[in-house]
Amino acid sequence: MSGIIGKKVGMTSIFSADGRNVACTLIEAGPCVVTQVKNVETDGYNAVQLAFGERKEKNTPKPLIGHFKKAGTTPKQKVVEFRDFRVEFEGQVELGKSVKAGEVFVEGDFVDAIGTSKGKGFQGVVKRHGFGGVGGQTHGQHNRQRHPGSIGACSWPSRVFKGMRMAGRTGGDRVKVINLRILKVYPEQNLLLVSGSVPGPKNSFVILEK
Repeated sequence: MSGIIGKKVGMTSIFSADGRNVACTLIEAGPCVVTQVKNVETDGYNAVQLAFGERKEKNTPKPLIGHFKKAGTTPKQKVVEFRDFRVEFEGQVELGKSVKAGEVFVEGDFVDAIGTSKGKGFQGVVKRHGFGGVGGQTHGQHNRQRHPGSIGACSWPSRVFKGMRMAGRTGGDRVKVINLRILKVYPEQNLLLVSGSVPGPKNSFVILEK
């Protein structure tokens, strides 16, 4: 699976050929540096490790500094491994070389976007799970508009089942959104315009897989 590491710039909208207003996300995708190439003989599988985003050397662990120097590049913020990188890149993907958005994706491709969703802290069941609230007084609720009500754990089973939807910490999870269409590719600026929304806040890292 081929892919690239990017950074979410923000959201905008464009008009399609048939006049529809399409919401889309602008992603700065690359250039990424190849920091390791794995193969079946030495590692048991084929993979390419890409790195993206500049990082100060004083804030980088010493083992990683040596890892990046071996690839002939400066310390990077994000390192991601892509297994079975696309066959047509065979021979082009070498240690220290750059991989750009225009080399991996073309307009019309469908990609999967992986990111960390926005953290929202401790939230109730209405925001976290979409409960409807009281409406009328029922399900064990009284005068508490946004509370969960009875959870049904009476003398049997005398416990709360695992997975019961309750209040708790929301967001900050790894989220994968599949089948987003690439609307435009700007190879000079290393920018991709992707239909729909992508997980995470602005300036957060996003992994795009093809």
